[in-house]
Amino acid sequence: MTTRIGVVTFPGTLDDQDSLRAVRIAGAEPVSLWHRDKDLHQVDAVILAGGFSYGDYLRAGAISRFSPVMETVIEQAKAGMPVLGICNGFQILTEAHLLPGAMLRNNHLHFICRDQKLRVENAGTAWTSDYTAGQEISVPLKNVDGRYTADERTLDELEAEGRVAFRYADVNPNGSLRDIAGITNAAGNIVGLMPHPEHAVEPLIGTGRTDGLGFFTSIIKKLVNA
Repeated sequence: MTTRIGVVTFPGTLDDQDSLRAVRIAGAEPVSLWHRDKDLHQVDAVILAGGFSYGDYLRAGAISRFSPVMETVIEQAKAGMPVLGICNGFQILTEAHLLPGAMLRNNHLHFICRDQKLRVENAGTAWTSDYTAGQEISVPLKNVDGRYTADERTLDELEAEGRVAFRYADVNPNGSLRDIAGITNAAGNIVGLMPHPEHAVEPLIGTGRTDGLGFFTSIIKKLVNA
């Protein structure tokens, strides 16, 4: 049976087509999901793609969190369905309280777009098993509200439980606390990160490397072996 991975499009989503393409390149069947449709159309996993949903009005991800599709995504994620939030998708996951913390405006107050080196901290999640802990990868980063923040207790819990999935390796581009670039929930089925692995899945685009492909091959292997 073909693995079906859905990619949600909200008004203002920019990277849904890139994510669908990454899913296809990895070997799964990409399925477009519309934010007003509660039906996930029998997908096995969901990606919340990057962009500026609803123009980032009010707060990045704050309006999308209440879109009809998120009612089902939240329910299924809590039941164990794998969910990946990339950039704006990460912001939506924090607004939906599927992941702890919040995203603030970059500390330099500017939009940033660059190739970013990351260190893999947790290779045991549904989305990171094709990497190894300590491995360094390079994927594009582009955001203006990318500064991860949480209270000290939450940060200490993330560290103690191994739930920091990625850290910025060469430079902290936005002031994220403890250099956190991505985190996971305790079960490891939900991952959010600010950089864009879907832009690094084939040599002709993004960084010119395929360092991001592991996200998509990881989830396929996880679902096939489940």
